[in-house]
Amino acid sequence: MSTDIRNYTLVTAAYWGFTLTDGALRMLVLLHFYTLGYSPFEIALLFLLYEFFGILTNLVGGWIASRLGLKVTLFAGLALQVVALSALSQFDPGWSIGVGVAFVMGTQALSGIAKDLTKMSSKSAVKLLLPEGADSALFKWVAILTGSKNALKGVGFFMGGVLLTWLGFDGALLAMAAGLVLVLAASFLLLPGSIGQAKVKVKFTQILSKSRTMNYLSAARLFLFGSRDVWFVVGLPLFLAASLGWDHAQVGGYMAAWVIAYGFVQAAAPKLLKTAVGAPGGRTTRYWIVILLVVTMAIAVAVWADFAPGLTVVLGLAVFGFVFAINSAVHSYLVLAYSEADHVALNVGFYYMANAGGRLLGTVLSGLAYQSGGLVLCLGVSGAFLALAWLLSLALPEQKGLSA
Repeated sequence: MSTDIRNYTLVTAAYWGFTLTDGALRMLVLLHFYTLGYSPFEIALLFLLYEFFGILTNLVGGWIASRLGLKVTLFAGLALQVVALSALSQFDPGWSIGVGVAFVMGTQALSGIAKDLTKMSSKSAVKLLLPEGADSALFKWVAILTGSKNALKGVGFFMGGVLLTWLGFDGALLAMAAGLVLVLAASFLLLPGSIGQAKVKVKFTQILSKSRTMNYLSAARLFLFGSRDVWFVVGLPLFLAASLGWDHAQVGGYMAAWVIAYGFVQAAAPKLLKTAVGAPGGRTTRYWIVILLVVTMAIAVAVWADFAPGLTVVLGLAVFGFVFAINSAVHSYLVLAYSEADHVALNVGFYYMANAGGRLLGTVLSGLAYQSGGLVLCLGVSGAFLALAWLLSLALPEQKGLSA
């Protein structure tokens, strides 16, 4: 095994380990605090700093990685997740809701920083592994990494629901922290310190992208992911629990199955798009966003008309997941295809800052929209976000390269 492949494998394995805990933590917090009587908006607030600090982390993390190397950012991400899990296990159900929300928001802030440091490190490593110009291979490897990550996040959702039932809230958190300590030790000992360092030091003032193409891609990403999370993060699981009467394991299991299937579609995106003779561009993402908008509005109309809402949502979400996975895979490829190798960590950090911004906006609006108008309003906001993502995608070029 070459050194590059070995390093990529190590980074990916660490990312996989982290992803399991990230998915499980999301499901643990959502289900546990719903059981404690927190409202949909209060539950959304629990994830507010998770997403907000993800924005800041992606903005600065790429610059840190370009100067100090990806090992530093990966190690920091894993370590912070151990701290966050351990701290959250100290939550006291006897606290007032105000104190409880503040405490959980703080621990989720640490987890948000951890998630995006780890993600940025692993995504950047893909570009560094492959030679310049290998666009089709790049699309394939990005799709595999992103797809496998989401499949494992789905496993994490299921794991969170099961651990909550089996070990309780505190026990589940401490068990996950112990597992991550092992991953942390392995990554610290085996990865070289220089991986991902830029040959030319990047100034801090360069952390904001000056590329028109990268700026439009990032803005489109913000609304694309906001369109998913505005109904997926709070509205959907609460709809399954409150309207359909599903228990913790059923909610966690269904969402796990959805994310796992979503991950497999992402991994298979290059074959599904038949890109053997070329790589996708702006036209590709615009086409799939239109399909996603049609699917979202169809689900909204069916739920509004009370047309078998349970079956509509369960089956509609499957179609939504397939189309969204294609969109996400194309976007994940484009950010690397539009980047020069020496600035890949910087661009990936900037791009995922927008991704985190979309999740933040979607998370807050998911709680507000569900509390105000139920799942139909969540889906309506999702459709508006998709329309904005399509408009922003009009500026994305077909050929590789950054416009001035």
